[in-house]
Amino acid sequence: MKILDNYIAKTVISGTLMVLLVLGALLAFVDFVSEMDDVGKGEYSMLEAALFVLLSLPKRLYELFPTAVLIGSLLSLGTLAGNSELTVMRAAGISIMRIVFSVLKAGFILLVCVALIGELVLPNSERAAQTLRAKDLKQNISLGGGGGFWARDGQRFLYVSHVYPGMNLGKVNVYELADNNKLKSVTHAESAQHKDNRWTLNNVQRTDFSNNHVESFKVESEVWQKLLNPDLFKVVSVEPDNMSALDLYQYSRYLRDNALDSSSYELAFWIKIFTPISSLVMLLIALPFIFGSQRSSGAGNRMLVGLLLGIGFYLLNRTVNHLGQVYQISPFISASAPMIFVAMASFYALRKVE
Repeated sequence: MKILDNYIAKTVISGTLMVLLVLGALLAFVDFVSEMDDVGKGEYSMLEAALFVLLSLPKRLYELFPTAVLIGSLLSLGTLAGNSELTVMRAAGISIMRIVFSVLKAGFILLVCVALIGELVLPNSERAAQTLRAKDLKQNISLGGGGGFWARDGQRFLYVSHVYPGMNLGKVNVYELADNNKLKSVTHAESAQHKDNRWTLNNVQRTDFSNNHVESFKVESEVWQKLLNPDLFKVVSVEPDNMSALDLYQYSRYLRDNALDSSSYELAFWIKIFTPISSLVMLLIALPFIFGSQRSSGAGNRMLVGLLLGIGFYLLNRTVNHLGQVYQISPFISASAPMIFVAMASFYALRKVE
């Protein structure tokens, strides 16, 4: 059985990688063409545009992975069916469920690959891509609507106008409350830089409030050992779907600890967890068509079926995700329900085929 498992794994993985390569190259070309509109602005040349597209490629591959698994498995396993290899396996006494088990073992390898891309490669490459583009276009990296970012850390509220490459901040306002929630102090700084595990604030103006008087003073620069965790700025400078599961978990916990809305980040966390598992679901979707009426169909028909099923699963998944946010359904349920439904339907179809 080990030989059978290795043969099926090699077939499924090679088919998936082939489809992923073709789709990735196609989207990379489209992205590069779309970047031509900005070439010539600032220091943004064709070389920088190509590098930006290259750094953005892991995100594209991560998004394409489930669809590539579906189309790749339909093509590769369809080839086995067309060559009567699956018929020979079944004639040798190997059940459909045993073949399914071998396919899922290959899917587990693909699951590990997409999880590593999502956790280790995608967040870093996407930050590097956006920073490169912003720097060459002479733009700042804006966090949040209106070009600003608000954060809360206990009794301290922080507003940052902009975040520039190299952890350099634009205008910074810090509002600190006393234990009775009365305003304790307000600090304004023209800019701030993070270096050697401390923050340096420039052109600082602070106003301290007490029961008896108000005191204001200005200094050219001031060193703060703690302003806000610099990792937080790395997290919020990218969209939730570009963050690792670990970053999403930490930021969601930060929001909950400070009584802030964390639902969108919790949903993104669970989507990040279930996206690698969806590669297994894509294999389950493909199998009933391989053992059923599609076993004698051509590669074109199988690719069409794969695209339609992939688009259908994507739309179902997104619809349930958004409905979950609208109706305040548990993020875990919103992220897992489409996958569980499709997996159960696929198992039922496999039982009918068998």
